[in-house]
Amino acid sequence: MKVKARQESLRLLKPFGISRGTKLSAEVIRVSISKDGATGFGEAVPYPRYGETTANSISQIITLPAEFDRKDLVELLPAGASRNALDAAFWDLESKEAGIPVWTLAGFEKPVPLPMGYTVSLKDADKMTSDAEAHSEAPLLKIKLGGDDDAQVVSRIRQAAPMARLIVDANEGWSISQFERMIPFLVEAGIELVEQPLPSSQDHMLAGLGCPIPLCADESYEPGSSLNELSDAYSVVNLKLDKSGGLTSAIKELKRAGELGIGVMVGCMVGSSLSMAPAFLLAQRAKYSDLDGFLHIESDTQHPMLRDRGMVLAPEALWGYPTSNPGL
Repeated sequence: MKVKARQESLRLLKPFGISRGTKLSAEVIRVSISKDGATGFGEAVPYPRYGETTANSISQIITLPAEFDRKDLVELLPAGASRNALDAAFWDLESKEAGIPVWTLAGFEKPVPLPMGYTVSLKDADKMTSDAEAHSEAPLLKIKLGGDDDAQVVSRIRQAAPMARLIVDANEGWSISQFERMIPFLVEAGIELVEQPLPSSQDHMLAGLGCPIPLCADESYEPGSSLNELSDAYSVVNLKLDKSGGLTSAIKELKRAGELGIGVMVGCMVGSSLSMAPAFLLAQRAKYSDLDGFLHIESDTQHPMLRDRGMVLAPEALWGYPTSNPGL
């Protein structure tokens, strides 16, 4: 078995902003695993919020034993980007070795197109409204908030995209008082989900708030943590493979969420279509999918995610099928 890992810097089409800052590129790691003439591919995005970088992620990979398999990963690596990239590459390799698609190996139904979500990144109100209007055909818009004019942004985007379902994500950018002041504007705009309104350390403040809109945990669900530890204020959790440590672990988390009565959003970081493909499989069983990271980069894989009339689909040539090859 031969494992290769490298880092790539993917330029963005335009600056992508959230409450913690703005970036111009997506820093990813790409992994290939070759064995007996077959090669599996995987990509992951190290999460700076939890101290990950491309350098330390690759360092974790190159220090692994010479021989191991997908089932060993949970013991060899912590939940995070390194484990996710390897897990994806192993699934892809196993598909080629077995001659059947990953969805069959994982016990899933054949994937079907999902409603397209599009993320409006944090900028000034004019730019955000223009961005939303340009993508108003998307069934779901996710609005990044945490700026100086959030109420105006929400109102204007609702007018610009009257038919779209809207959710908002503050990425820990509000205080409790800011969130309280925003609630009437969110209700008026028909927002159906509020993601991570407060810093994770302040989750206890949410319980008695009485927000009529369901709350979704993202940063509050840290890599390696348990869903049992999640605040009761959250009725939905954002599962990202880069935090779960790969599809293998995320499938178990999805099942556990169902047992606890917690709704699931399958989200992503900004990366190429190769990052989205395993998450797309998981999203088949989720309430929400937020897998538009590939739309924000200048140059995608040779076989990118497919979009048609507001729907998105992972092509067989991309990942997870016996003949797939992303053409990196």
